[in-house]
Amino acid sequence: MHLISRKVTAFALTGTIGFSTISTGTLISTISVAKAANRPTTMSTNGMVTTPHYLASQAAIDILKDGGNAVDAAIGAASTLAVVYPHMNSIGGDSFWLIYNAKTKELKALNASGRSSEKATIKFYQDLGYKKIPARGYLAANSVPGTISGWDEAYKYAQKTMGNSLPWSQVMTSAISYAENGFPVTPSQEIWTTTNIGQDNKELRDLQRFDSFRKTYLNAKNQPYKAGEIFKQPDLNKTLKLIATKGAKEFYQGGIAKNIVADVQANGGVLTTKDFAQHTANWVNPISVNYREYQAYNFPPNTQGMASLSILNILNNFDLKKIGEGTADYYHVIVEATKLAFADRDKYLSDPEFVKIPLDSLLSKKYGTELASRINLTKTVKEAKLLDPKGDTVWLGVVDKNGNSVSLIQSIYHDFGSGVVAKNTGVLLQNRGSFFSLDPTHVNHLQPRKRSFHTLNPAMLFKTGKPYLVYGTMGGEGQPQTQAALVTRIVDFGFSVQEAIEAPRWLQGRTWGASSNDLKMEGRITKAVSEELVKRGHPVKMVDDYTDTMGHAGAILIDPQTNVKSGGADPRGDGAAVGY
Repeated sequence: MHLISRKVTAFALTGTIGFSTISTGTLISTISVAKAANRPTTMSTNGMVTTPHYLASQAAIDILKDGGNAVDAAIGAASTLAVVYPHMNSIGGDSFWLIYNAKTKELKALNASGRSSEKATIKFYQDLGYKKIPARGYLAANSVPGTISGWDEAYKYAQKTMGNSLPWSQVMTSAISYAENGFPVTPSQEIWTTTNIGQDNKELRDLQRFDSFRKTYLNAKNQPYKAGEIFKQPDLNKTLKLIATKGAKEFYQGGIAKNIVADVQANGGVLTTKDFAQHTANWVNPISVNYREYQAYNFPPNTQGMASLSILNILNNFDLKKIGEGTADYYHVIVEATKLAFADRDKYLSDPEFVKIPLDSLLSKKYGTELASRINLTKTVKEAKLLDPKGDTVWLGVVDKNGNSVSLIQSIYHDFGSGVVAKNTGVLLQNRGSFFSLDPTHVNHLQPRKRSFHTLNPAMLFKTGKPYLVYGTMGGEGQPQTQAALVTRIVDFGFSVQEAIEAPRWLQGRTWGASSNDLKMEGRITKAVSEELVKRGHPVKMVDDYTDTMGHAGAILIDPQTNVKSGGADPRGDGAAVGY
């Protein structure tokens, strides 16, 4: 994540402010806890959608109203997001799906992340004089975009097993329209475009050095589009129309693939037509742990879903209700659990086709208890390794009237990915492959046709064998931490989904360009709590009240008794929860 804050105008908090006092050995923390939301929780009896952009939410709800299923709606939202939120995702990126089929009572996971090129080797980069893979540019775009393969495979699965599928071309109608006719630029897009033509870090920023970026995302004066101005993407419109009429095969084996590869190779990159033609999305088994009376599901490696579940597995050993939400102990315990989970993640996580990952033992109840025993409530553990910052994403959730549910994440890694748009396609290429290490002893070292470590991890929480909470967030390193915040606040403290999303958040880690870790905490967290955490050894750094440094979270809760769906969206982003 990036420590660039966006001030969000929020309505005054309403509701009761309570006070709690808790004891941690000899330490006492007295704090005030506000549990009121600025936005109301959205509720419906039929379908529910939440995404980080209101136009994508509307596109998805329109599909549900037209009779489409949850997967149709998810593709409608995802394709729209790829157009209207270009700084956070693209059809040139990757995606991961959790899909619950209400007919078969089955939860499936779909890995639509791309593998590195057949020509992507450590030697290739070292021969060019690199000690690490460049973060931006054509050399950073060394893995196949997987997103379209995910849309295609999920659609075919739903069409075969769920029924009520709309025509493939219809689910992308909104995306095509917004690419052709334009849409009003959000403040988020303006801010991140401005940030990425900055001069503070030329390796990560200064994206106007790429002609394709400048021509696509800057106006005729080579300046960022302002919020409210109309932004059109004619090349992307043509590409989406081809995908809508000819299918995903056109992206991987047709003219789109040929155009992308030709541009990449003309600029010294490694992607080949064979890389595209051989790419497939894969069905994999979800992973899970018990949390209280619920079952938490997440995505297996190559994603950090194992870390998100490990945090919950550790927290199972603490009585959070007794600790109290919003107390210094609450933040301390989750941050310490995060460090322990991340240590295992960084030791083992990579492509499971290349490395053996002991998931069963890492997520066992016994191991969770062992890790919990290492947490000292009076002081912090000093981790020896810096936590690396890791990129931007969109998460969306859909539940249809039949109970089919989707938790979907789509990403290009850094904001604006590699910074290059493939010629004649409008496809912004991701830079996920730049996260590979050129150290052959590193667990995530570069090899041909390998999937990199991914921070993306869509989540669901089950109760009595069915989805109870569909949730997730963008935010790289913050994803497992925000997921823990949502689950604990909803399950342990009874927050509504909107209250849980809006409640003060934190981020343990470091941001782009930083040399050390810190614990970023939103300003609504009280001074008494932050000072207590400093006493325990946490390097606290206070940030804005609703900063998008914390990511854009969302959630849908399904009441098992009434079947009412409650949706929430994050005021830190541009999203909306919409039901019907």
